[in-house]
Amino acid sequence: MSSFYTGKNVFVTGADGFIGSHLTEQLLADGASVTALSQYNSFGSIGWLDSLAQTSNGTLNIVCGDIRDGHFIRKIAEGHEVVFHLAALIGIPHSYVAPQSYVDVNVTGTLNILECCKSGIIGRMVHTSTSEVYGSAMYRPIKETHPLQAQSPYAASKIAADKIVESYHLSFDCNALTLRPFNTYGPRQSERAVIPTIIRQILDKKCDRLRMGSLSTIRDFNYVKDTVNAFLLAGSSNDLEMGGVYNAGSGASYSIKDLVDLIFSITGINKEILIESNRIRPPGSEVIELIADAGLFEGLTGWSSKYDLEAGLTETIEWWQGFLEDGGARPSVDYST
Repeated sequence: MSSFYTGKNVFVTGADGFIGSHLTEQLLADGASVTALSQYNSFGSIGWLDSLAQTSNGTLNIVCGDIRDGHFIRKIAEGHEVVFHLAALIGIPHSYVAPQSYVDVNVTGTLNILECCKSGIIGRMVHTSTSEVYGSAMYRPIKETHPLQAQSPYAASKIAADKIVESYHLSFDCNALTLRPFNTYGPRQSERAVIPTIIRQILDKKCDRLRMGSLSTIRDFNYVKDTVNAFLLAGSSNDLEMGGVYNAGSGASYSIKDLVDLIFSITGINKEILIESNRIRPPGSEVIELIADAGLFEGLTGWSSKYDLEAGLTETIEWWQGFLEDGGARPSVDYST
């Protein structure tokens, strides 16, 4: 796999985020020349890009800007052989509060990359979808042909982005495909996600109880290294159809209660669980179960999920322990909000 990316010019949008930083790190290790887009901000922060392991294999060019600015994106994207498009607003709770921002970033941002595809100034585009576009499963495991259901404004924005990718392939023969990872976890993930918030509360000695939302929802959890490998194959395989959509998930199912119990077991720490109504999605919006059928992607690329949940959680917990000891995390907070 590394031989494909060695010397390749690769553009990663959302490179400063959780999955994007891990993908950038692996591309550098594989010898790629990476242009990493970080969301511009007045603090000069480049997100998780400042945490990348040092490597001499590839070269890194960090560019700060906004995925919504089409002229800017066209200028920095030109000449890249592979584009991994991960830039997006992903926090589901905030999408109920500020839905227009999700449309602006997730839909317009994707359109801007597609315009680069249409004009021929970039090579293959790998667009990032989400299992949330399926909504509550009508059958399981979920194939790519499962109906799409927008059970949150976030999901609606991602469905729109996915369909724009499809339309640009069918209308303009764009060299673009869609990877649809199921729930990814691991080091560097924001506390707005369920696994980090569980780990942080359990490890924090000042947190008296574990504050949670619904414990009954079921997900297909995938360690970030497995998801990164799926991206690398999506960007390199000659057997994938342009315009296609491909699930990447383990096919294993765990409830949130299963997660809590496993993290209790790994850490050796147990706390009382408090269910808080403000952590539960609005009625009709909760997605009950998401389990992947990744047989199509596996059959064409040979990809499979290598990490079981306990192994991935163990590495994630070890990272959090070091992160908290080094003072990298935000100060202890009132977990009731």
